[in-house]
Amino acid sequence: MDAEGFRRIALKLPEAEERFHQGHPDFRVRGRIFATLGSPHEGWGMVKLELSDQAQFIEGEPRAFVPANGSWGQRGATSVRLQAVSGPTLERALRAAWANVAAKVAAPRVRTRR
Repeated sequence: MDAEGFRRIALKLPEAEERFHQGHPDFRVRGRIFATLGSPHEGWGMVKLELSDQAQFIEGEPRAFVPANGSWGQRGATSVRLQAVSGPTLERALRAAWANVAAKVAAPRVRTRR
């Protein structure tokens, strides 16, 4: 996998858009980041996973997935070594990250008068 493949998969998810954050591309749904490219270094990406998903991806493909450094990794941020991950596996990880973030930014509730 390469950066363009990562980008292509991320942008085909519903409402996904590419922006920039801290000098590298990020991918957002409803304004919230679910993945980044070039972090921590070129040739890497990051996906925001639930901890249970993070554990599964790391166990399944430890050469491709590692927790991000520090507290980010302890909260599910998972670094992806692009050269070590297959397209189908990366797509599953990006879909999981997208779903994780999209669920947290669902449409706001309408307040009703009492």
